[in-house]
Amino acid sequence: MATLAHALQIIGSWIAPLVIFLVNRKSRFVSFHALQALLLQIVHLVVLVVMMVAWLIIIFSTIALHGLNKAAGPPPVAFFIVFPLLWLGLVLIGIGILVIAIVYSIKAGRGEWAEYPVLGRLARKMLKIGPGGAVISPQT
Repeated sequence: MATLAHALQIIGSWIAPLVIFLVNRKSRFVSFHALQALLLQIVHLVVLVVMMVAWLIIIFSTIALHGLNKAAGPPPVAFFIVFPLLWLGLVLIGIGILVIAIVYSIKAGRGEWAEYPVLGRLARKMLKIGPGGAVISPQT
């Protein structure tokens, strides 16, 4: 199930890791991997929303500044530079998600407690587990 949590995020986005996380709460191993995949997909969704808002702002500001005013001339050159960069950013993010999902699904299939660079520590903290799945006791 931990392997599926990573692998299914490729086609199931945040829904697949969420379902696996909620269904297999008893297994710390599966919960840890599913939570990492879920956090990655949440970050991915936030980045996509920010990029789409930037895309829309650029489009509408260019239309407002240059499309309605015939004497304004052609759109600025930056307009033609920003669009390919945003598109390239989306493609690179998608490739990164694909690579991360494949690599960590293989690691989860081997039984490793492999953690994503930043999100792994956050997942450990949220689940209150230490390295190797050790339970962290609350400090009194």
